[in-house]
Amino acid sequence: MVLEATMIVVDNSESSRNGDYVPSRWEAQSDAVNLIFSAKTQANPESSVGLMSMGGKGPEVLVTLTTDFGKVLDGIHRTKIRGSTHLATGIQIAGLALKHRQNKSQRQRIIVFTCSPIEESEKDLVKLAKRMKKNNISIDFIAFGDLEPDNTKKLEVFNENIKGGDGSHLAIIPPGPSLLSDTLVTTPILSADGVAPRGGGAEEGGADSGGGGFEFGVDPSTDPELALALRLSMEEEKARQEKEGEKDEPKGESLEGIPEENQSLLDSQGEASGSRGDKMDEDKKESSEPREEKKKDGDGDGDKMDTA
Repeated sequence: MVLEATMIVVDNSESSRNGDYVPSRWEAQSDAVNLIFSAKTQANPESSVGLMSMGGKGPEVLVTLTTDFGKVLDGIHRTKIRGSTHLATGIQIAGLALKHRQNKSQRQRIIVFTCSPIEESEKDLVKLAKRMKKNNISIDFIAFGDLEPDNTKKLEVFNENIKGGDGSHLAIIPPGPSLLSDTLVTTPILSADGVAPRGGGAEEGGADSGGGGFEFGVDPSTDPELALALRLSMEEEKARQEKEGEKDEPKGESLEGIPEENQSLLDSQGEASGSRGDKMDEDKKESSEPREEKKKDGDGDGDKMDTA
């Protein structure tokens, strides 16, 4: 799978207080961040994810690149909703954070959530897109909330100028009854990482309708350790059942002389069942030896008589 370093930029401006997305724009972003982190780290355990905000007085790096989900979760809880967005500055700072990644073999990607009006001009965004493309940084936009034609046009122009070999995507998600993260799964941003759609009826892998469409009824994005433990337990149980099935298969005729499970190993006299037979064979052999010697002696006497 792709080895990536991903910086997630969340929109914590005043527009994120709106409740047109369930349960609110900010809570919807938080749930989606959890899903993205799980998708990236499950696709490749060596991939790392960072978190920053672009609202308030200016962008702020909340968590540097890490594989610890607890740090990302703490960064989300520490974020305060305030001010307006600084889109261009936030993308530039995210690019600097990716530049200082420890593993230089990781591909660079920025995922930006935007739910407020974009103040930057289209010309400035085009320059920024070309600069990011030159630095081999892919940028995915998740646009929701204020989906005015001016906003979507700027994002489409940005996306057209940054598209490269690794792929930069633009996902425009209008308000609806479903969660933002559930809709995000169906977009190329996460479908490329092999994330299965959430919700619905029974899915492959043993999920049932009672578990909300998740495998084993557990959401791996909220509790990845429990989901992994359940998956390993299922695999061990399946291997054990296969092993027992092989033992229960009918075998060929049993070998003679080998006692069956329900056959006693001792005879009525308290001796081993096989030793008595061996003893009788030895007695027969000893009784036959004197007869053979006697026969030989008789043959010798007959020869003497003929000579006389």
